[in-house]
This record gives sequence, C-alpha cells and structure tokens, in this order.
Amino acid sequence: MDINQLFAIVKEKLFHEINIESMKIEDKSFLHKNHLGNQKGKFHLKIILVSPELKKMGKIDSNKKIYKILDKELKESIHSIQILIT
Repeated sequence: MDINQLFAIVKEKLFHEINIESMKIEDKSFLHKNHLGNQKGKFHLKIILVSPELKKMGKIDSNKKIYKILDKELKESIHSIQILIT
C-alpha cells in the first residue's frame, strides 16, 4: 500500500465513524527513517482532527476510539500515530 491509499482509507474510516469537522494527515515517516523499529511499508502518521465529539471524550478515550477504528491499518501499514484533537 502506498501513502496516498493509506491516507484515503484513514480519512474514510474516521469520517464514517466519528463526527469530524476537519482532518489533516501528514506523513512523518522521514523523521523515523534510521530508527531501529522502522519497517519498510509501515508509516508514521500525524493526524490533526477538529472534532467536538472527540474533544469531549478526553485524550485517552478519544485515542482508544481512533485506534479501534484503525485496528487493521495499525497491524498492517501504520507503525505509529501522533494524534492532535482540537
């Protein structure tokens, strides 16, 4: 899977499951290029969400919800996610 396909899947899944006003996804894989745990085909994403629904939940619960929605992608294509909710 390439990064653009992954972006599309992540956006579709999150917009479908959560009330989100806006979303921005950035590929931060280059920051981890020489790290020991870095794996080819696994990406490091930064997801910035504007979502009153998630904002009300608190950081731990909102992150759990996102991780549950993206479970398959986390197992197959995502090495790490940085999540910012406003």
